[in-house]
Amino acid sequence: MDILIIDDDPFVCASLQTILQAQDDIEVLGTGTSGQQAVALYRRYEPDILLIDIQMKGMTGLEAARQILAQWPLARILFLTTFSDNDYIRDALQMGAKGYLIKQDIEAIAPALRAVYSGQSVFGDEVVHKLPDLMGAPTGPDLSGFQLSEREREVTELVALGLSNREIADRLFLSEGTVRNYLSAILEKLDLRDRTQLAVFYYRQK
Repeated sequence: MDILIIDDDPFVCASLQTILQAQDDIEVLGTGTSGQQAVALYRRYEPDILLIDIQMKGMTGLEAARQILAQWPLARILFLTTFSDNDYIRDALQMGAKGYLIKQDIEAIAPALRAVYSGQSVFGDEVVHKLPDLMGAPTGPDLSGFQLSEREREVTELVALGLSNREIADRLFLSEGTVRNYLSAILEKLDLRDRTQLAVFYYRQK
């Protein structure tokens, strides 16, 4: 896959390029240090994925992403930042970003890029735990088009609220093994990988 890296710290750009270029399936087409460069480089290369920071002088990563998505609605944008600011996360979700990662976990970047490239959304654990507060309490989005049973919809909602399998089992008077079976069936029906993606999917239906 072809990617662009945008970060206002040239050292971070160079480090990420070195790390990712070592992967057989990742090609770094270019790097930049500003939102303006992100837009210009995206126009030039139209990469498979844009890996971009948020806080930068001048045009921020969020502003650059909005401009890019306005021209290329199918653009895959993965935010990589040190900031888990609620407003940033909410903006990223609402604009249609494919992921939001915190820079602390460098080893997760390459797998996240592969997941985004395959059509999945990727949000770090720290971000997923904030989804219920950021997006508001679930109000029952319409999941009727996804062939989920009523019980599967209940499990999906509780996953979106951040409950563990044990907590869901207690809430629904089920065994923990039954909850795991429901969750496996739900993920298979929705073609999702894990409960993190299920929570993101749920809130995006609202």
